[in-house]
Amino acid sequence: MRRRRHRKRPIVLGLTGSIGMGKSTASRALRRLGIPVHDADAAVHGLMGSGGAAVRAVEAAFPGVTKEGAVDRELLGARVFHDAPALRRLEAILHPMVRRSARAFLRGAARGGLAVAVLDIPLLYETGGDGHCDAVMVVSAPRFVQRSRVLARPGMTVARLEAILSRQVPDREKRARADFIVDTGLSRRHALRQIIHALAVLCRRRTRERT
Repeated sequence: MRRRRHRKRPIVLGLTGSIGMGKSTASRALRRLGIPVHDADAAVHGLMGSGGAAVRAVEAAFPGVTKEGAVDRELLGARVFHDAPALRRLEAILHPMVRRSARAFLRGAARGGLAVAVLDIPLLYETGGDGHCDAVMVVSAPRFVQRSRVLARPGMTVARLEAILSRQVPDREKRARADFIVDTGLSRRHALRQIIHALAVLCRRRTRERT
């Protein structure tokens, strides 16, 4: 784990996992346990929603993808999903805004004297976001469970799933790089126990670093 001495801010825990691994469930469990979570996906929705800070920039880069002051995600997705340069242009607009939102979130957590704060970032390793975290929790499940969950989603196809996975760091690599692994393939109770254990480890670590 990455160590910092005399910490005055919370320990920053990165939460990530490939599509269909149960990251949203883990995020909700953390919130129920009283741990603040910054959701990068939710931040993007806000940025591209009605009146969002990214709407003008996205429309300028991809004319015709906005409706009534908001980005139409289906129109935008059709423009960028199979176009790597276009996707990079979109990320260049959104990622700095999401990072600013995350920094503001962490400043608030520090003012509140919290022990742990979570950055929920689907593409944490892909974007180098793990370099800004003190520890990383990877949510994982067997491949057959993952595929079953994802293919049950409306509009999802095997080809689309494979295209999404091709842009993500493989699950085995995520697991190898993680400080904590939460296995969601058994039961929610089992996953919750793993989350609670990870939080206990981090809280003990913070206590040692402040003494």
